[in-house]
Amino acid sequence: MKRRLFILYVSVTAFFCGSQAYMSGQDGSTAYNFLNISQSARIYGLGGINITTIDDDIMTTDQNPSLLGAEMSGQIGINYMRYIGESNFAGVRYAHASGDHGAWCAGIQYFGYGAITAADETGIITGKFSPKDIAFSGAFSYDIYGNWRGGIKLKLLYSSYEQYSAMAVATDLGLNYYDPDMDLSFSIVGANLGGQIKKFNNHNDRLPIDLRLGWAQSFGDFPVRFSVTAWNLTKWHLPFVETGDGSNTSGEGPRIKDTFSSNLFRHLVFGAELISSDRFYLSLGYNYKTRSDMSTYSRSFLSGFSLGAGLNARRFNLSLALAQPHTGATTFMLNLTLNINDLTN
Repeated sequence: MKRRLFILYVSVTAFFCGSQAYMSGQDGSTAYNFLNISQSARIYGLGGINITTIDDDIMTTDQNPSLLGAEMSGQIGINYMRYIGESNFAGVRYAHASGDHGAWCAGIQYFGYGAITAADETGIITGKFSPKDIAFSGAFSYDIYGNWRGGIKLKLLYSSYEQYSAMAVATDLGLNYYDPDMDLSFSIVGANLGGQIKKFNNHNDRLPIDLRLGWAQSFGDFPVRFSVTAWNLTKWHLPFVETGDGSNTSGEGPRIKDTFSSNLFRHLVFGAELISSDRFYLSLGYNYKTRSDMSTYSRSFLSGFSLGAGLNARRFNLSLALAQPHTGATTFMLNLTLNINDLTN
């Protein structure tokens, strides 16, 4: 009965919110885009978007609640990220088993963007303010049948920008299939489904509603797991302004690029992990959308690429990730995961 109710709830909610996703996909203007910044160093090292990584680590459930499981019971995950400019992000989450086939987790994430100079409508400096976003979340997952697991996450979002504030509610719906014999993982996620409950100055802002598909697999004894994640699937056209990397001598100015190949690859994120040992991993990710979004003369050669590494010790897991989306912006993420059951033994 629980399985049937869970499937019915997810199906009905997905149908209702899917129509919202389609409507939102027709209008590219969205707010709350901090929701697309991963809180997991492992995911960030795989390109920043990944919904298929299977690991006994609560942080990997960041973008797909169906990756949450009873095997993570008792885990506490702490994350910190030094982002672009003076931005600093940090958060914590906790997971616990719910029976033999379910699990829940709760967390809080803080997004701080540093101090910004404030001015009135005449340009007179009035001081400084520190804009911030805070996300409170709760998730539940359940083993539906065989290798299938479903999950749902609810997020309460609070934003404060100078004297303005807003609140929103969002939902992530996830479904994962995992075959351990083939090390094959396939997922589908409806992300950031919801809307505002308190507006900025009576202005309605859309959430970055998204539909995502993901695949990950290793092959035989080859110690590398490959992954491909498709996102922004609510809209096909993702045009961007291209100016080149400084090698353009034709004298042409910036131009809008909206070809079939550019749109295709701006929907895809690629990742590869070296998994030769249970004790550590190394990862490499490539996000073409990140690289093309930074298509200026000062774009770094490493723009779009990300690197990750992790160590699994007996009592804790440590993960690190680095990326340089722009020459003036090197980002760094750190995750620490502990299991309180191990600490008490």
